[in-house]
Amino acid sequence: MSTETRDTIFIGKKPLMAYVTSTLIQLANMPSVNIKARGLSISRAVDVAQIVARKTENAGYSIGSVTIGSESLESEDGRTRNVSTIEIEVKKNVE
Repeated sequence: MSTETRDTIFIGKKPLMAYVTSTLIQLANMPSVNIKARGLSISRAVDVAQIVARKTENAGYSIGSVTIGSESLESEDGRTRNVSTIEIEVKKNVE
């Protein structure tokens, strides 16, 4: 197991606030955290970033760069499909 700290939160099917809490915990230790999602989880990733940036405004967090793209994945029936991806940077504001 690596002792390196991870600066990426991968969004899945857990409750929204689980990812918000995870992001805030990581931000307490690092200057920025990347929130990554693909497919149907993209809207949840955007919600997490918005909650962290807006609800904790006075704590000094903001949304940095946003990267969108697509990945080619092989589906269960053997076909290749393109799946949308997003990566959102949430960072501490420098005062």
